[in-house]
Amino acid sequence: MTKRPGRGTAGPPPGRKRGPDGRGPRGSAGRDDKSGPGAARASGRNTGNSPRPQGGRSDGAGRPGTKGSAARRPARGGMVPAARKETPRKETGTGGASAKKPAVKRPARKTAQTKTAQRKPAQKKAPAKGASGRSGAGRAARSGQGAGTGPRRGTGGSGRPPDRGPRSRTPFHRRDPLKRLNVALLVVAFVLSLFAGRLVQLQTIESGKYTEQAMRQRLQEITLPAIRGDITDAQGHPLAMTVEARAIYADPSLIEAGERQAIVNALAPTLGLNPATLMKKISKPDTRFVYLAHGVRPDQARLITSWDLLGIGTLPEYRREYPNDSLAASVIGFVNDTGKGAAGLESSMNGVLAGRAGWQRVEISPEGQHIPMGKDQKRPSVPGRGVRLTLERDLQFKAQEAIEKQVKASKAKSGSVIVMDPRTGELLAMASAPGFDPNNYAESDKSLWGSPLVQEAFEPGSTGKVVTAAAVMEKGGVTPQTPYTVPDKLKKYDVVFRDSHPHPPERLTFAGVLAKSSNVGTIMASESITQQQLYQTLRDFGFGEKTGLPLPGETPGLLKPPAEWSGTDRYPIAFGQTVSVNAVQMASVYATIANGGVRVRPTLVAGTAGEDDRFTPSPAPERERVISEKTARQISDMLEGVTTEEGTAPKAQIKGYRVAGKTGTAEIVNPRCGCYDGGGYTASFAGFAPADDPQLVVQVVLQDPERGSHYGGDAAAPVFKDVMSFALQSEKIPPTGSRPPIIQIHARD
Repeated sequence: MTKRPGRGTAGPPPGRKRGPDGRGPRGSAGRDDKSGPGAARASGRNTGNSPRPQGGRSDGAGRPGTKGSAARRPARGGMVPAARKETPRKETGTGGASAKKPAVKRPARKTAQTKTAQRKPAQKKAPAKGASGRSGAGRAARSGQGAGTGPRRGTGGSGRPPDRGPRSRTPFHRRDPLKRLNVALLVVAFVLSLFAGRLVQLQTIESGKYTEQAMRQRLQEITLPAIRGDITDAQGHPLAMTVEARAIYADPSLIEAGERQAIVNALAPTLGLNPATLMKKISKPDTRFVYLAHGVRPDQARLITSWDLLGIGTLPEYRREYPNDSLAASVIGFVNDTGKGAAGLESSMNGVLAGRAGWQRVEISPEGQHIPMGKDQKRPSVPGRGVRLTLERDLQFKAQEAIEKQVKASKAKSGSVIVMDPRTGELLAMASAPGFDPNNYAESDKSLWGSPLVQEAFEPGSTGKVVTAAAVMEKGGVTPQTPYTVPDKLKKYDVVFRDSHPHPPERLTFAGVLAKSSNVGTIMASESITQQQLYQTLRDFGFGEKTGLPLPGETPGLLKPPAEWSGTDRYPIAFGQTVSVNAVQMASVYATIANGGVRVRPTLVAGTAGEDDRFTPSPAPERERVISEKTARQISDMLEGVTTEEGTAPKAQIKGYRVAGKTGTAEIVNPRCGCYDGGGYTASFAGFAPADDPQLVVQVVLQDPERGSHYGGDAAAPVFKDVMSFALQSEKIPPTGSRPPIIQIHARD
C-alpha cells in the first residue's frame, strides 16, 4: 500500500509522467529568478498553466513546503504541468517537525485562494537552524498543513478522471464590512420603526383612551352633601335637625403596609368602627379615596387631624340629630350612616328632606395634594325642604310618658296613644312604647324601628260597636231607647256568643247595651240590618283602607266583603271581632262621631318650608259625611253613659268636663292554634271631650297586659284620663259648663 506524503511535501500532480528514478525532472517550472521558499510564495503568476480562477484556491503557491510553481495546482478542468517529486527529508528547526513522520491519511482539501494572497506576497522568513535550506516544508509540518496529493477531478495528463475524495471544511472568512453595516442599519431602522409605530398608536389612534385613563387617575370626585331639611312640630320646635359634622376618608395608595395596623389601632376605638372592616378599607388596591366614617362630630375630627396620619383626611358634611331623643321616634324615624332615611318620615319623605347632593371634581397629585390649576368642576348641592308636622311637642311628650309608664306597670307587650283634632283631622300626638333613641338606633332592637301606630293591626273589640250603632240607627230604625232583653249568651247556628261576664237576662235600652258593652245585645240590634249594610258602614268609617299618612308600611287592616263571610261572621263583626284595624283608623272613627258624622282624613304633615323659610301648607284633607249629624249626636250622648258609674269606664271621667268614650276588650288570636284560647287581650279606650263640643279625641291601646286587669276600663281608661286632662289644659280648652244628658240604661216595661 502506497503511503501518501505527509504535510510539507508536494506530491506529483496526478497524471504527470515520472522519470526513470521516479522523480519528475527539475526544471524552471518551480523556480523563478529567485530561489528559496519565499520565491514560490512571492510569485503570484501562473507560468504556462491555465489562468487561476477568481476566488479559487491555489494548492501550491503561497504555501510553505512546495517548490516553486510546481506545487501550484491548476483550476478545475485545467492542464496539470509537470512537477518534480521531492523526496521527503528530515528537517530540524524551531518547529521540531520531522520529515520522516508518517503521513496521516486524510482527504484532499479543496481551498480557495483569497484576494489577499493574490495581491500581497508572503514575507520571507529565514530557515530554521539545521534545515536543509528549504524551510517551507518545515513550516508546513509545524503548521500542520499539507499540500495534499490526492487525485483531483478535472486534471489532465492521463485522460482519466481522478478519484473523488471527501471534501475538506471551508475555512471562515469575514464578510464585507459594508454589507455588515448595511444589515445593522436595516435592523436599527426596523427597531426604530416599531417604536415609531407604537408612538403613533399611543399619541394618535389610542390617545383618547390613555388620556381618559390618566385623567381618571388624577381626577377625584367629592360629594357635596345637601343640607337635610329639619322636621319640626306644629310650633316650629325641632324634632330632627341637621348639624355640622365631618366625614373621615382614606387614600389607601399613600398608606404603607407597615403603617396600616397603627392607623387601625388609632381610628377604630375613636370612631367606634370594626377593626377588621377598617383594615379592609384602607388596604384596597388601586384606590385613591374611600369613606371610613360619616357624621363625625367636629371635635372628634379635629382630634384625628391632629394625629397627622398619612393618607387620612376629613371632609365637611352634616349629621342628623334628634334633640328630644326618643320623642316621636316611631313617627320621625332616623337617618342611617349613609345619610338616607331608614324609618318613619325620614324614609317616606326622604326625597323632600334630603334635597339634591352636589359634586366637585378636582385633580389630585400622587402625593394627595389638590392641583391648583388642574381641572375643577362643581355642581352645587340643593338643600332639602323642611317638614312641619301637626304634632305638638309638649303633648307628644305627655302622651309618650303616660303610655310608657302604663306599659311598664301592666307588663303589656306594647302600647300606643293618639291625640287628634276631630275638626281638622290633625294628629297632635302619636306615641308608642317601647321606643328607641334615633340618635343611637343601632343599639336598639330592629323590631322597634317601625311605626306600630299604622303598621300593627288589631281587633278593635267593643270600641268597634259604635260603627254597628251608627249602622242600625241610620238604616235599621233603632233608637237609643229601643229595648232589648239581653241574656249573657246567645247561640247562632252552632256557635255560642257570650258577654264578657255572666249575668241574668237584663232589660236594657240600646243606649244601655252600648253603655254596658254587651256583645249579645249588639248582636240582637245588628239583626235589624243586612250584611251588606253593615259592611258598607264599616267601609264608610275607613275600615279596610289605608289612612294615607306618609308613614311606611301602613296596613289597611282586615275587612272581607260579605261574599266571603261565613254564616256566623256577621255576629262577631258586629261587636268588633273578626275584623282588624290600625290605631289611627280606630281614632278616626271616633273623630268622625265627634265631628258630627263628617269624616276628615287624618293629617300628620302641616306643610313644608323652603330654604327661605317660606311655608307651603299641605292640601286640605278630604272630608266626607258618613252619618247624619243627628245620629252622631245621639251616639255621642250614649257614649257619655259609658263613663258614668253604671258604665264600663268611670275611670275615664275628668272633673269639670263632659267625656264620651267607649271601652274595648278584644281577644287576640293565638297563632299556635288559630283560635282565641291563650292569645291574650287587647285593652283599649277611645273617647273625646268636651262631649258637647268635641275638640280633642284620645285613643289608648294596650296589647296583652299581663299584670292587673286586662279590661279596657281598667287598663286603658286611666291613661286616657291622664293624657286628655293634659291636652285640655295645654290647648286651653275650658269646660263647657253644660249638664250631661240623662242616659236611660234600663228599659222600662
